[in-house]
Amino acid sequence: MSSIRLLRTFLAVAAEGSFAAAAPRVALTQAAVGQQMRSLEAELRRPLFERQGKAVGLSEGGRALLPRVHQLVQLYDQLLLSAPAPEPMAGTVHLGAIVSALRPLIESTLALKARHAALELHVSAAKSADLVQRVAAGELDAAVAVRDSTANQPALAWTPLYEEAMVLLVPATLAPAPPRTLLQKQPFIRFDRSEQTGQQVERLLRKLRVRPQEFLELNALEGIVELVRSGLGIALVPLLQEARWQADARLRVVEVPRADARQVALVRRREGGNAAAIAAVAREFKARLAA
Repeated sequence: MSSIRLLRTFLAVAAEGSFAAAAPRVALTQAAVGQQMRSLEAELRRPLFERQGKAVGLSEGGRALLPRVHQLVQLYDQLLLSAPAPEPMAGTVHLGAIVSALRPLIESTLALKARHAALELHVSAAKSADLVQRVAAGELDAAVAVRDSTANQPALAWTPLYEEAMVLLVPATLAPAPPRTLLQKQPFIRFDRSEQTGQQVERLLRKLRVRPQEFLELNALEGIVELVRSGLGIALVPLLQEARWQADARLRVVEVPRADARQVALVRRREGGNAAAIAAVAREFKARLAA
């Protein structure tokens, strides 16, 4: 729908502050972005931007319109994903997932494959940032990844799947104490700061205003958990959907106040293909989580 494309471009310009910066985010030339925005202003019969050289800012009318445009685009994306898939589905779809979401994604793809013999579904695992990059580049049709709430990527659409609380994982033998006290006094095993989850851990530490006793930095969650289980330190980690840490006699899960949950979602290109199959994967994935 052409009007939706104009609204997506409007959001990109509002976020980037110039037609030139918005152009690559919506796969258009700078001239095409300018033309689209002039068309949108004409269609809405109001100026949306205040132009100052190459920079553009939202006018009063544009600022008033911005939250409604966000809502309209989000509703349209939800409509696409909730539409029933045509029968039968066919073709090849390349999917990716973070390791912790790999099993339910594979189960979902196998269930769909059983119902749609002509549908080829290929799954690979990678780090979250790599998955998002591969989706944006067109190497993957969709991926289950950790959503970065600080990133602004108008060309990508995210379908929420589940949340994982950020908790403090400690050895069961450690004497109970408030999270800040434990972080200040115990060896801290940090999740790799180059990863989305590691960056979320860093934001949480800043929110708690605590400097932990830095000990080790790893990018493997399983390795971090095993080190904590062995009594070698403590760690801030997402409470994985299928984790059974509370039942582990060698571990204790400590709730952390004010901790934002890790958002896991299905990411795809807004203008990408295989929309019906991707929507079916999202529905199947959610159904398995709810089962």
